[in-house]
Amino acid sequence: MVEPLAGEITVYFYAILFARYPDVRPMFPEGMDAQRDRLLRALLRIVDMVDAPENLVRFCGHLGRDHRKFGTLAAHFPAVGECLLDSLARYAGPAWTPEIAAAWTKAYGTVAQVMISAAEEDEAVRPAVWPATVVHRVSRGNGIAEITVRPHIAYEYAAGQYASVETPWWPKRWRYYSIGNAPREDGTLTFHVRAVPGGSVSNALVHRAAVGDVLQLGPPMGDMNLDVADHSELLLVAGGTGLAPIRALIEEVARRGGRHQVQLFLGARTAAELYGVDDMLRMAQRHHWLTIRGAVSHEHVPGIRGSLPEVLAEYGPWFEHDVFLSGPAQMVVSAKETLTLHGTPDHLIHHDPFETPVLSAP
Repeated sequence: MVEPLAGEITVYFYAILFARYPDVRPMFPEGMDAQRDRLLRALLRIVDMVDAPENLVRFCGHLGRDHRKFGTLAAHFPAVGECLLDSLARYAGPAWTPEIAAAWTKAYGTVAQVMISAAEEDEAVRPAVWPATVVHRVSRGNGIAEITVRPHIAYEYAAGQYASVETPWWPKRWRYYSIGNAPREDGTLTFHVRAVPGGSVSNALVHRAAVGDVLQLGPPMGDMNLDVADHSELLLVAGGTGLAPIRALIEEVARRGGRHQVQLFLGARTAAELYGVDDMLRMAQRHHWLTIRGAVSHEHVPGIRGSLPEVLAEYGPWFEHDVFLSGPAQMVVSAKETLTLHGTPDHLIHHDPFETPVLSAP
């Protein structure tokens, strides 16, 4: 019922929300196009999880904690629910029966309560946002920069997680970036950022951010973490700036004394785009448990040629490895399909969700 009319539903939802409750408008970015798309994806994902309560509670808990940075209060949820249900009723037509309305009302109530509870629990132990000063910046070419920041307040996270970032030039526009290092003694974090055409935040970070600028960080998110008790072999696969969380995981293995054998595959279209390969090769020289392979798909050069999924199939099987995938969504999907086809159990394949939380912006 939702998906065919999702575009119209989201436009109408925001129109009546802002008309009925104008006090919530300042919580949102000026440009709403990306916002509407993210609300749609979140709604569809929640609908898909209806039959998996544990996953639904987990997802909504993440949303509740993350929404604190927008100033979301428990009092806002009834207004959102009212406008959402009215929007669904308007576009569902005769399909919006009393039974359907009751089911949606109950579902929204559950989602709202999980988000509110998660936010309240989170508020008791940590701030909603972390100011962080840029302390180092280096250009890596091809529109990529590494931005290192020092949070003003201790920022606790696990290697492999990601965080939302707000710049002073685009307030209320939050963009999600993986943290490119394991926790450091000095508390600094490094983000790997590629300037995306039309991406206001990514271009500001790559071309404008300088030492001394202050960014805002949302809470750490993501479950692409190492199991402390598990010492199985690891397969790490990275495309482009997807190297960031993979590098963090490698640093974490080193911190734990190298108790894993690690196979790392880096992929790009051309050799010039093999981002970070020199740094990884230097790490492999220091750590005997780390093996690096780089592959290019659109250039004839010495070495491995092919897409990452093709190369994984050639060098497999990987059914006894814990697998971590990071990079463009299409690559991650294809690599996961290849691994599954060749016998890797689904529960051993880890990657971040493709949907960013509902109130993000490009």
